[in-house]
Amino acid sequence: MLSFIINIMERVSGDGMSKVFVVGGGAAGMLAAIVAARNGHKVEIFEKNEKLGKKLFITGKGRCNLTNACDKENFFENIVTNPRFLYSSFHQFNNYDTIDFFEQLGLPTKIERGERVFPESDKSSDVIAVLKRELEQLNVIIHYHSEVIKIITKDECFHGLKVKGTSNEMVGDAVIVATGGLSYPITGSTGDGYHFAKEMGHTITDLSPSLVPIHLKETYVKDLMGLSLKNVRVSISNEQKEIFGDFGEMLFTHFGVSGPIIISASSYILPYLQKNEGELTLSIDLKPALSEEQLDARILRDFEEYINKQFKNSLGKLLPQKLIDIIVSLSSIDPEKKVNLITKEERHNLVLILKNMKFHITRLGEYKEAVVTKGGINLKEINPSTMESKRMKQVYFIGEVLDLDALTGGFNLQIAWSTAYMAGMAIE
Repeated sequence: MLSFIINIMERVSGDGMSKVFVVGGGAAGMLAAIVAARNGHKVEIFEKNEKLGKKLFITGKGRCNLTNACDKENFFENIVTNPRFLYSSFHQFNNYDTIDFFEQLGLPTKIERGERVFPESDKSSDVIAVLKRELEQLNVIIHYHSEVIKIITKDECFHGLKVKGTSNEMVGDAVIVATGGLSYPITGSTGDGYHFAKEMGHTITDLSPSLVPIHLKETYVKDLMGLSLKNVRVSISNEQKEIFGDFGEMLFTHFGVSGPIIISASSYILPYLQKNEGELTLSIDLKPALSEEQLDARILRDFEEYINKQFKNSLGKLLPQKLIDIIVSLSSIDPEKKVNLITKEERHNLVLILKNMKFHITRLGEYKEAVVTKGGINLKEINPSTMESKRMKQVYFIGEVLDLDALTGGFNLQIAWSTAYMAGMAIE
């Protein structure tokens, strides 16, 4: 399956070569261009920014979580929207193929906790560099500062495109739209692909920011800003049921919470917020490894050690310093009270707070904070085996512009790689 990585296929040559335009020089666009060029096509990338991979550069906090090395079943459990659509493309170019692809380009990779795959150097710039080098070796033409404003079609087939600031239309044989979604608009993701798709008669499902921080009602969260919690359990519920629950890391911000487990939770609770189905409550179990009885025994041991101390000074071994004042306040136990005077009932109430610290969700973060966009081009209108539009021949849509999204951990980038590979291979 990966023979194309080692030996560039020369299927077509001379006048038989197709001229392929790729709109967008991000992750999906670059890989699609490489695959199409390796298959003998003449490829040109149109990128509105001054450089390639602007969003890729900031992924994974600048480290670039390339993919996830989990098994197939686990992989699809992390695809939140329309996982079945991805079966064909993932089968043709899966997470292990992605690792092999970058290793072949000379980029060593490593696998970290949660099966997350990163470049060994921890530099997203190295990912972009090897992709750009391969594009140059394949003689792919890269047009910088080139914003495509119209995709031209004739007789239900791609004809060409129009670039802002130019008078002539660029005529080609096929176009791959890899413009991204609406997340991180400062990187150039401003929804151009949705506009192109609509003009061709495509349906766009409801769009919203996904994988974002969560805003909370409680004003005291600002006092916890910067506090990172590891190995906690977070659950989110409405009045009827638990919507999300998982273990992991989280971070308090000046407006609420963020961090890996919170970002993932946001993807699940979005539909409930959109439907306005009652208030959502976020609960944190600060000590998930301990039962209520075990935690009570632990607190009792600490109280015996600090027998003459005031309650406010007795939680240093149990909690991070930033949390102590908040927990003391929530417990309704007099901060000045000596721990040897704290009743069993008061201690039990403290245990309940530590096992179920509650907050109330007001809203999710905005596109400027979103990892991906939820929603996109209706997948019923896209061929999953080629990524070609069912409405317009020789027009291919890949990556975030599609109605596909996943949790954090390298899964969204794998969507980009897999769909890009399919489009690049499909063009004849």
